[in-house]
Amino acid sequence: MADKYNNNRIILASGSIYRKELLSRLHLPFDAISPNIDETALPGETPEARALRLARQKAQAVATLVPGTIVIASDQVATLGNVHIDKPGTHQNALAQLQMMRGKRVIFHSALCVHQDGHPTPLVQIENVQTIVTFRDLPDAELEAYLHIEKPYDCAGSAKNEGLGIAILERIESSDPTALTGLPLISLTSMLRKAGVNFFQTI
Repeated sequence: MADKYNNNRIILASGSIYRKELLSRLHLPFDAISPNIDETALPGETPEARALRLARQKAQAVATLVPGTIVIASDQVATLGNVHIDKPGTHQNALAQLQMMRGKRVIFHSALCVHQDGHPTPLVQIENVQTIVTFRDLPDAELEAYLHIEKPYDCAGSAKNEGLGIAILERIESSDPTALTGLPLISLTSMLRKAGVNFFQTI
């Protein structure tokens, strides 16, 4: 699918339904391709460095598959102190995460990369948007009830801030309200402008 912006296809390097929904808010035609990369942390790698590396690798992997495109990739790493918080996958893992985080501040690193083929070299823009989330100190009964209602087992941190999970949170500190959901749109629109995208073109 060729889009009307600078004759470039826009590809979202993700299979995430949350990132697809966020990108669709910009009213740009795009395709989505899931990158196939190893997301294991490297020894001694900081959370920010891991998020930035994975965002870049996702973008490069899809750009190799579909050359001549603008590829958008993002990766998020959440941490509580030195503990990395991944997607829980199960109810018990999610409950353990919420119990560990209640009453505490968790840092979410949402790295964003935009890769655009060019000559002689591609334009690669990359940035990390940090969000600090304070979780409410809630009893187990409320945490259990929330998990049964929303089942956020595919979300790092086990809470959907765009849904009922907001009731578990006490405070969100970030320069971009969409970063916590997984795709920082304020930073993304700046990057896409540099890549030649006109958001308000009508013809």
